[in-house]
Amino acid sequence: MLKRSSDAVLSDLVNTFGQDLLRRYGERVHKLAINAGFTCPNRDGSKGRGGCTFCNNVSFSPNARSEPEVLGQLASGRKVLAKRTGARKFLAYFQAYTNTYADVDDLDGMYRQALSQPDVIGLSVGTRPDCVPPDVLDLLASYRDEGFEIWLELGLQSAFDHTLEKVNRGHDFAEYRQAIIAAHERELPVCTHLIVGLPGENATDSLLSLDRVLELGVEGLKIHPLHVVKGTLLANQWRSGEYEPLGFADYVDTVVQMVARTPADVVYHRLTGTAPQNILLAPQWCNWKWRVLNAITRKLVETGLEQGALLAPLPAAVNSD
Repeated sequence: MLKRSSDAVLSDLVNTFGQDLLRRYGERVHKLAINAGFTCPNRDGSKGRGGCTFCNNVSFSPNARSEPEVLGQLASGRKVLAKRTGARKFLAYFQAYTNTYADVDDLDGMYRQALSQPDVIGLSVGTRPDCVPPDVLDLLASYRDEGFEIWLELGLQSAFDHTLEKVNRGHDFAEYRQAIIAAHERELPVCTHLIVGLPGENATDSLLSLDRVLELGVEGLKIHPLHVVKGTLLANQWRSGEYEPLGFADYVDTVVQMVARTPADVVYHRLTGTAPQNILLAPQWCNWKWRVLNAITRKLVETGLEQGALLAPLPAAVNSD
């Protein structure tokens, strides 16, 4: 039930991944981020060079500049989280770049290293909608059949092809549709990533992207603000005035509306994202994770909203392809 008092916490109003895992496993389960040294078809020349206009992967993965072997990264992450949270169970999160972009036997070797650890209960695998062939999905489904917790994380970012082309994403919405249908045929849960504040998009576009994702069905969602970081084409566009970052209040308002129109059984893995201060150019509020989350919580309370409160679809797409 919605808590309208000032002491409400986010998980009172939103179905968060942490609380979902706690309910199902009876104790805290945390992700351990892994950089397994993958690249991306939008960087290695098979689809493009340079990657997405906003992509400097250090901004998403703290281990992106170093690639120690999988077990070493798990040991380091486990040590940090054990001190911070006391967690004793973990999901190995293959995060940096495209973590299904390799031969299936090589993937199995890397994934199995992580799953060999007694405190690793499963995998969360971040990838692109155009990099999940049937043999990779079958591999992930085989781990699920062995009893592991398996999540396929698909970086969609926007449901509009003209936006995906503008940010040089290298795939379209049709490829996302095919990927999620194929994953669901194997009963694999999917967490879809969406970015708020993409060039040329407004709050209505973000809500319409959400609607298109929900219409296909999804088990989890991650929402990120678009941050401008060093070493990207977006940084050049920002410097020249071609791109204006989203304001703090606008981001909070948009996320609140997205949460309210999301069915209560969909799990929110994330509602904001940060970038390291040494590479973040704008907006500076992207470095304030807890300020953003607290503001989202306050706005939900002030508006009397919670996840699933507004499920009526928007009118016909204003900016659809």
